[in-house]
Amino acid sequence: MDLGREFLVALLLLSFCFPGSCNLVFEVQHKFKGRERSLSALKAHDVRRHGSRLLSVIDLQLGGNGHPAETGLYFARIGLGTPPKDYHVQVDTGSDILWVNCEGCSNCPKKSDIGVDLTPFDPKASSTSSLVTCDHPFCSATYDGPIPGCKPDLLCQYKVIYGDGSATSGFFVKDNIHLEQAVGNDKTAVTNGSVIFGCGAKQSGELGTSSEALDGIIGFGQANSSMISQLAAAGKVKKIFAHCLDSIKGGGIFAIGEVVEPKVHTTPVVPHQAHYNVMLRGVEVGGTALDISVGLFSDFRRGTIIDSGTTLAYLPEAVYLRLMKKILAAQPNLELRTVDDQFTCFQYSSNVDDGFPTVSFEFVDSLNLTVYPHEYLFQIREDMWCVGWQNSGAQSKDGKQVFLLGDMVLQNKLVYYNLENQTIGWTEYNCTSGIKLKDAKSQEVYTVGYHKLSSASNIVIARILPLLIAFTYFFIQ
Repeated sequence: MDLGREFLVALLLLSFCFPGSCNLVFEVQHKFKGRERSLSALKAHDVRRHGSRLLSVIDLQLGGNGHPAETGLYFARIGLGTPPKDYHVQVDTGSDILWVNCEGCSNCPKKSDIGVDLTPFDPKASSTSSLVTCDHPFCSATYDGPIPGCKPDLLCQYKVIYGDGSATSGFFVKDNIHLEQAVGNDKTAVTNGSVIFGCGAKQSGELGTSSEALDGIIGFGQANSSMISQLAAAGKVKKIFAHCLDSIKGGGIFAIGEVVEPKVHTTPVVPHQAHYNVMLRGVEVGGTALDISVGLFSDFRRGTIIDSGTTLAYLPEAVYLRLMKKILAAQPNLELRTVDDQFTCFQYSSNVDDGFPTVSFEFVDSLNLTVYPHEYLFQIREDMWCVGWQNSGAQSKDGKQVFLLGDMVLQNKLVYYNLENQTIGWTEYNCTSGIKLKDAKSQEVYTVGYHKLSSASNIVIARILPLLIAFTYFFIQ
């Protein structure tokens, strides 16, 4: 962790407060009133007090699906403001802030073809909302230092540019966020706390269209600006979460907390990276290793990006060409065609799992990820299939060669991010089943179940979500 991040953590530990939960009630009368105060007693009191402030297990209800020919994304419902209003936000482990469209936003969508009601956030309508100015500790920490030309009445502004060229810009606000805290098996109660998030004033590109419009995006990245990092820095939750994205019915599970069942094998996170990166050791197609030099993997010292905010999977050209050759060799008589200038498609009327090979990725510490044909192939009509693997060099504007695995390969797996010990892991899992998480305060184990928020079913084709997510923050005077 660099000095800027350590500074932000220290500031956030002082800045954020979570007054709403039964786990978070503090005595009004001083505990040591009328008694001698020893340093050891005060220290013990602080230890117990900090432990009691943990929110423990948070359950985010999911909607959407990862099919590129349908919704093409997963989203959650959260509450913001006082009185609280519901907002539907895409869950994205590849970006670092929570932002929602704001009242008066330029080029913001008014309706959504996904089937959710869009609600612009109005800071003036919330009694707990406050604007974040450029001299706020959060702002200076986000920019890694004081803002040049900052005056106390100037807002802290942001701009996020995504890999497909779309962008969101606006300013930061601080307000209550309302979440579902697990209090029993498949039982939750609303809790609330204060976080800083982006208030979207202008959208561009696909973010301004209605085809897959949501109220915003909730980034679950590692940066100190993410919601989970803010809450963890304030001692409210552990920096541990998991998702299970269902490809059959849609929806799934997204929970903050320590998973105890099922057991998940993990691999280390590559340190000092902007995304969740893990080290790839090899690729197999149909049980046979691809003929790829060891040097190719060593060239990608940053590792493979795990990103729930991207729909497809992107591979360096050398890997992509060999992978496609092996896959298509299983059906040499296919007539291939290109759709939308990027997808290799073909007609096929039989069961794809019987006609095409599985693909397996091996990571450090013998963690494997198996992708089945019905996961890497998607239908655009009854007998027309397209390949989800993409050439990362050809798809990116600057020709960057990256490994990036999105929802296409993460579906139907419980993916577990334990950032307390800097590991990520997964296991194949039925996402319509529940998972068990441990309450950090009581040590009770609770079951968090499957959810499916309603969405429209007549989507034609979704935007292919960001290949790379580039964060750039701009201060506008």
